[in-house]
Amino acid sequence: MTKTRFSLTLAAIALLPLSARAQDAKPRTEGKPASSQTPANPSAHVDSSHKSDAYFNFAMGHAEEEEFELTGRSENANEAVDYYKKALELDPESSVIIERLAETYAKSQHIQDAVHEAEAAIKANPDNPGPHRLLARIYVRNLGDLSAGSGQRDMIDKAVDQFREILRIDPRDSQSALWLARLYRFENEHDKAEQTLREVLRWDPTNEGGLEQLSQLLMDEGRASDAIELLNKAAAESTSSTLYDLLGDAYAQTHEYAKSEEAYKKAVEGDPDEASHRKGLAQALLTEEKFPQALEEYKRLAELEPENPDNYLRLSQIYRHLNQFDLAESNIVHAKQLAPGNLEVTYNEALLYDAQGRFDDAAHVLADAIAGITGQGDSASSPNALAILYEELGRIYREKEDYASAERSYEELGKLGPEESKRAQMLLIDTYRESHEIDRAISETQKALKDNDKDRGMTVTYAILLGEKGQTDEAEKVLRGLLKHNAEDQEVYLDLAQVEERGRRYADAEQSAMKAEELASGAPEKEAAWFMLGAIYERQKKYEQSEAEFKKALEADPKNAAVLNYYGYELADRGVRLEEATSMIHHALEQEPSNGAYLDSMGWVYYKQNKLAEAEEYLKKAVDRSAHDPTILGHLGDVYAKMGRTERAAALWEKALAEWQHALPADYEADKVSELDQRLKNLKHSKVAEKPAPTDTKPQ
Repeated sequence: MTKTRFSLTLAAIALLPLSARAQDAKPRTEGKPASSQTPANPSAHVDSSHKSDAYFNFAMGHAEEEEFELTGRSENANEAVDYYKKALELDPESSVIIERLAETYAKSQHIQDAVHEAEAAIKANPDNPGPHRLLARIYVRNLGDLSAGSGQRDMIDKAVDQFREILRIDPRDSQSALWLARLYRFENEHDKAEQTLREVLRWDPTNEGGLEQLSQLLMDEGRASDAIELLNKAAAESTSSTLYDLLGDAYAQTHEYAKSEEAYKKAVEGDPDEASHRKGLAQALLTEEKFPQALEEYKRLAELEPENPDNYLRLSQIYRHLNQFDLAESNIVHAKQLAPGNLEVTYNEALLYDAQGRFDDAAHVLADAIAGITGQGDSASSPNALAILYEELGRIYREKEDYASAERSYEELGKLGPEESKRAQMLLIDTYRESHEIDRAISETQKALKDNDKDRGMTVTYAILLGEKGQTDEAEKVLRGLLKHNAEDQEVYLDLAQVEERGRRYADAEQSAMKAEELASGAPEKEAAWFMLGAIYERQKKYEQSEAEFKKALEADPKNAAVLNYYGYELADRGVRLEEATSMIHHALEQEPSNGAYLDSMGWVYYKQNKLAEAEEYLKKAVDRSAHDPTILGHLGDVYAKMGRTERAAALWEKALAEWQHALPADYEADKVSELDQRLKNLKHSKVAEKPAPTDTKPQ
């Protein structure tokens, strides 16, 4: 069974098949398709002299109609029409002949003739559902050829009228009821749609089409608990895999992924070869970050649907998360072969290269995709796709520290529309800040605020930038001006804590972070406050208090990579509980294997354990990712000094000192600069001391 999805679009409505036969007024023979049954005698009430001729022409017309269905040749349809017309001349009031004639017109795309004959059949016998069904199909089919407007509304009204008539004649015609509900939903008459669907489920509680539509309608109206209750009740009365699949969908939409997973598992158990059930299960597992289990499901899907590129795309994503880059690349290449030009595949290919530090390859893939869209003149029809590609390309260039190219990417992004322009402006400001052009970043922010001084996000950005420049008083003033003395202040206090921590006003930062924790309403907000407090305490060497805050954050979210890294680095820097520190940093790197800060932390913890080869490996990777970070450069220099490679150590320390001179005021750490300077001096003195005294060669 193929799972269907209701979509409030004309394309979905147009799927109603014209080739489906209208039901005759008389019951059909059980087990036989309509086209194979013996035609009803259309001339039962005609005098015997015309009876045989009418029946003969009707039978010949029926035969030609069936031949047209098999061959699609228009001459068969024309012959059927001619025979039916002759039969109708002999029996002008036969609703059966009129219905077959109308059906043949509809099949052969003579729509106006079909409508005319169907209306005639209804006039002859208003309680025959067949012509009503035919008219309803014609009206629904024509919806796909109309644009929104009065013509479309008129066609919907006509279709609705026919479906109502069908249900008047046959109240248990579930297919007509489901189509009527679809049309009500399309017209946003949700109450009528719900009433129609509940009537279907009243006499057929496990009707899958009714359950699917009604559950989706309830979800759309924000009544998720009602939808789940409905589906759970139906599933209890049925072993249908489709019902469990719908239940899995409902739980997924409410983000109850564990329950969603269990429902999909039952659907798969009942029908293991149905791909749609397994897709739901695979997606639930992927969302839960159960990568090994999700991997097995997508492998099975690739066997079931070897030509579906989405399966290989998901396999690539999973392998990328597992740091199995060769397998990730082979699957993304396969997906690309099956779906050339697919932008989601292209985007994920770039992410894969980025994860491996292959920035040039990533940039090349994205630039080619952009050129493909713009070169075909599709820019206007693909603004969202272009926006995503330009933003990602800019991010890749920033990873390469090619800030000029990043700026050009964001400038192109800004040309796509008002929303994109605003997004590009924020990204440009962030790029200026990252390239240490702090004055340029502040100037751009002031320009944005001049255009809209009520922009709260831009105001916060302005305050943060002032703090980065060391103008802590002014930054605090701007942020305190945003306080409303209500729950919305939580984020402002968190921003205040950041500015005050960067300005070394630790007591004030503590108070602001505590206030942010007090106002936090959800787990993510509390975690952010605990993380901030942990960092503030660490900066003051209040290690016990710092650890307590980090532990609270990890209890709430054991996979919080930022906390795992910071906490692990703190332990490593102190030289305590190094195995525990290694484990924490390892878990952070599992989530972000190319994060320069995390690579530095791992190198530093190995250095503290005197595992110098491992330390060098990770710190070299960190330098590759963050070539201008003075802390990372200094750490790698320390490793080489301990290895006895003093010249290499000295070169890195000198480079680190140079980078410290370009650091933002808030980043500058005088104690580290002084320590590096002293190490270089000591190294130079030791070299001088090692030189042998000059030999006196004067003659005696």
